[in-house]
Amino acid sequence: MIRVMIVEDQKLVRSLLESYIQNEDGYQLAVSIPGAAEAPILCDTEDIDLVLMDVQTEHRENGLAAAEKIHKAHPGIKIVVVTSLIDHEILKRAKAAGANSLWYKDGDERTLMQVVRSTVQGAHIFPDMPPSVKIGMTMSSDFTPAEMRVLRLLVRGLSYSGIAKALCVEPSTVKYHVINMLQKTGLENKLQLAIAASEAKLVVELAEE
Repeated sequence: MIRVMIVEDQKLVRSLLESYIQNEDGYQLAVSIPGAAEAPILCDTEDIDLVLMDVQTEHRENGLAAAEKIHKAHPGIKIVVVTSLIDHEILKRAKAAGANSLWYKDGDERTLMQVVRSTVQGAHIFPDMPPSVKIGMTMSSDFTPAEMRVLRLLVRGLSYSGIAKALCVEPSTVKYHVINMLQKTGLENKLQLAIAASEAKLVVELAEE
């Protein structure tokens, strides 16, 4: 019997995940909690085989930081990161944290349980790219890697000169990328661009732990 811990702060999503596990033969719901900070502690005291871990949980607790603690203390526990955040950095950080797989919440029950079963059997399942979302008049997949690096720092509130310093480029290069993104999206200024990227969860700042 595979004993599962669910870490998810949205009640509706948590309830759905609970029902998926409870309806799956050979799986048992062991723990279901809204906050990531408690998860590593419970893994020390409970018999857990698999964790479904949200990225950003109750009180902005960092699910990837919790996943890393679990992986280091209990490398035998399988971890599937479950998220609605499409920030490409999440994929990289989930792998670095020791997660075994990642699933986007816009998928269906059948897809999730395929990921879960394969992960339990030893597979590592990560999408090649996050889903693409609409930003103004374009799709996020139309942004180049260089534009995304600029956008990530723009969302943090850095000035052109601050972004240039962080990326080791000229301020004119930063301005060039911003102008290109504004032309693609049809947005009026860099503030609108930063807000749109944040609201679409294209760029996300996680709390550090």
